[in-house]
Amino acid sequence: MAETTTTLKVLGMHCNHCVMHVTNALVEDVPGVSNADVSLEKGEATVTYDPAKTELAAMAEAVSEAGYTLVLPSAG
Repeated sequence: MAETTTTLKVLGMHCNHCVMHVTNALVEDVPGVSNADVSLEKGEATVTYDPAKTELAAMAEAVSEAGYTLVLPSAG
């Protein structure tokens, strides 16, 4: 399992409950995510995941279903 870590911007968080919702969406709802360190102050999530098991789009979808926006890097 070759894990990778990436930091992505999260929009829509306003309190610690938001942080909890985003963290749970990533860790519990996305197979392959082993850790998510979500910062309200920075408005970002540092996610450790196995790229063989998941992709950034799946993370964005899970965060969206929780009511927030995960900003993915633009291609090119």
